[in-house]
Amino acid sequence: MSHTSTSTTLDQLIAAIRGTLRPGMPEAEAADAVAGCLRAHLPGPDVLTPEQRLGDPDRYVQHILHVEPGGAFSVVALVWRPGQTTPIHDHVSWCVVGVLHGTEYEEIFATDGTVLRPVSTSVNATGDVCGFAPPGDIHRVRNTGTDVAVSLHVYGANIAELGNSVRRAYDLPVAGRG
Repeated sequence: MSHTSTSTTLDQLIAAIRGTLRPGMPEAEAADAVAGCLRAHLPGPDVLTPEQRLGDPDRYVQHILHVEPGGAFSVVALVWRPGQTTPIHDHVSWCVVGVLHGTEYEEIFATDGTVLRPVSTSVNATGDVCGFAPPGDIHRVRNTGTDVAVSLHVYGANIAELGNSVRRAYDLPVAGRG
């Protein structure tokens, strides 16, 4: 293993998240606190088996790695082959993402209910951590690189029960595209 002493195992990350969250914590505060945990305890891509890291040629793949008893949070790995993308969507809860391998391109949007307006973009490379909480979490993520991208997502929800973290997918026109 090529981890540093501060980012050794998934179990350490889970324990750190468990220790930082409190019942009733506001979503934005929870996202900030978990982002700190992820920065301190981001594991390597070897949290997945070699087969899991390959992904799927037809779509990005989700691997549920942990669901906290009671469903307070879930830890999920997403594997993206080059060119794979999400629809534009928002989330059921706060989310924190750490890129384990590769690069993810993220577009943030706002809406008035009739059109989506691009707000910002970011390129998240290996080791980068970002997070958000609803509202204001409308985004699309894609792998624009030439290698598989692997990211670890921590959601404030029981993803095993829900199936995924998407609250709503947006099928609105994007302003400025014609």
